[in-house]
Amino acid sequence: MGTDNAVFLEVIEWFDESGREMVHRIPEKGSGEIKFGAQMTVRESQAAVFFYNGRAFDAFGPGRHTLKTANIPILTKVLSLPWGMTSPLRAEVYITSMKVFPDLKWGTRDPVAFRDSELGLIRLRAFGMFNLRIIQPVLFINTLVGTQGVYTTEEIEEYLSRVIVSRFNDFMGEHVDTIFNLPARYNEFSEDLKKLLQDDFSRFGLGLTDLYINSITPPPDVQKAIDDKSRLGVFDDLNKLIKMKAAMAMETASQAQGEAGTGMGLGMGFMMPAMFADAFRGGPTPQGQQTAPTEFKCPDCRQEVPREAKFCPHCGHQILVFQQCTKCGSNLPADARFCFQCGSPVETKPQSRACPKCGQDNLFSAAFCNHCGERMS
Repeated sequence: MGTDNAVFLEVIEWFDESGREMVHRIPEKGSGEIKFGAQMTVRESQAAVFFYNGRAFDAFGPGRHTLKTANIPILTKVLSLPWGMTSPLRAEVYITSMKVFPDLKWGTRDPVAFRDSELGLIRLRAFGMFNLRIIQPVLFINTLVGTQGVYTTEEIEEYLSRVIVSRFNDFMGEHVDTIFNLPARYNEFSEDLKKLLQDDFSRFGLGLTDLYINSITPPPDVQKAIDDKSRLGVFDDLNKLIKMKAAMAMETASQAQGEAGTGMGLGMGFMMPAMFADAFRGGPTPQGQQTAPTEFKCPDCRQEVPREAKFCPHCGHQILVFQQCTKCGSNLPADARFCFQCGSPVETKPQSRACPKCGQDNLFSAAFCNHCGERMS
């Protein structure tokens, strides 16, 4: 289609071969001299916006439309002689795809800090996908596309992914209790997060049709700790777990070849009677094996005190903690108004400082923000 020819009228239409173009401008490079009577065909899955003299002149739905400008074949070229045979009456058409663009990815680039009720402060990564479509073509062109000739999903996917991650961090900080309950709430979180993001997308003339959370995962070291905890839950006590690991080690050693494997298997064979004697006997714990201590030490004088003691019988130190001094960390009685170690008022709250990125309050000594995970400078 020629938009700068002098004689013929234009026939304007657009087919997206890639399936990823959201907006296509005709002409793709610069503007054109679209003439009076040019024909434009818009498909059912498309919408067109006609720009004339720098302004959005009209919008068109599906069908064949006749464009009207002041560019007349041949005559306009002759009258454009002062402008180097280029008509100053510039026009262009933006054709937008109104279909749903599926399978767009979103995810956290860096782990984000969350407060877990069972594991404490942990860092999580989240990944998912979302589907979007253009709702208001003129608003979308004026706010995001601008004067680009072609605008694809790749150009907007990264930006929208950051918007989703930002809202996701705030949402998780308010609703997450423990990561052990997350898998059962993926659908619930997806729906709530989708409603939260509707306003952000509508500012650009876009609609968020679907949002999915594929995974929310902690770092590898936390995953290993969760696996160890689940393994311990299978056994009645740690002693049985150790015996199971020893049996697995002996099986591996027996499969090893060569002199080293033979020696290891022989050594493990000598250890078997002692390791499993009590298991076959079912009697009390063998002599020399450590048992669970019935007493523990006072944190102040380090003397042994009974486990059920509330105060140390040697120095009188309080064992049962009601509250602690926010300045020196000493244990205080339930009705204390001042710390007996440093004299600080009990009501004094610890000093906090705001995160330089998100502005949320954190402990003064915190190295990372509990809300966004950024390092506290």
